[in-house]
Amino acid sequence: MIYDLLAPFYDAINAEIDYKKWADFIEKILNKECVSRPELVLDLGCGTGKMTLELARRGYDMTGIDYSPEMLDIARSLADEEGHDILWLCQDMREFELYGTVDAAVCCLDCINHLENEEDLDKCFRLVHNYLIPDGIFIFDINAKYKFENIYADNTFSMEEEGGVCIWENYYDFDSKLCDFYITFFKECSDGRYERYDEEQSERMYTLKEIKASLERCNLEFISAYGDLDFSEGSDDSERIYIVAKCRKG
Repeated sequence: MIYDLLAPFYDAINAEIDYKKWADFIEKILNKECVSRPELVLDLGCGTGKMTLELARRGYDMTGIDYSPEMLDIARSLADEEGHDILWLCQDMREFELYGTVDAAVCCLDCINHLENEEDLDKCFRLVHNYLIPDGIFIFDINAKYKFENIYADNTFSMEEEGGVCIWENYYDFDSKLCDFYITFFKECSDGRYERYDEEQSERMYTLKEIKASLERCNLEFISAYGDLDFSEGSDDSERIYIVAKCRKG
């Protein structure tokens, strides 16, 4: 039920994201790091498919994976409207299976932060390594230390969309590096009443050093970290870090 309620808010929350600019950024990295143009590309944690579709429009053969069937329903509908043949898989990032290898993988909008411990982080990275071709490129982003400590922190946010209201409260634990989100939805019923639903989710803060260590354990070579789509240098003091890694086999 929680993803069914969250799905209509998901794109509204991320309404300010320029997916075309982000896809341009991804393509510049692929052009720089890949020997030839990738054909098969995985979008891991694709949500409602905004980035999957943007890359599909550019001619990539896309596969989108997400844990939420409600998110994937939206993604599938959008793809069908545009006539894109995209493989959508409802799977966990820690346990996903593909039918074969891919040339590149992307994971956008801090999905990696939802992996709450290093064991799960390694599971995800090992699977990415398993399904990437030799020298395949992995591009992903994380919410950085600065954002957890200064923006998420212990703040409360709210959003109203047609048919409902979403309120979430943040509590960040500096010791565990976990930020708990206590999310409350008020869904409008046909008779004008509102039903309340409560859910708790978490994100884990990873330092750039911790991410690099996990990549190394999983035979993914760290290439670069950027603080924005302008290719400025990324660090723990950035709000978001965009990370590029390369698959090493053998």
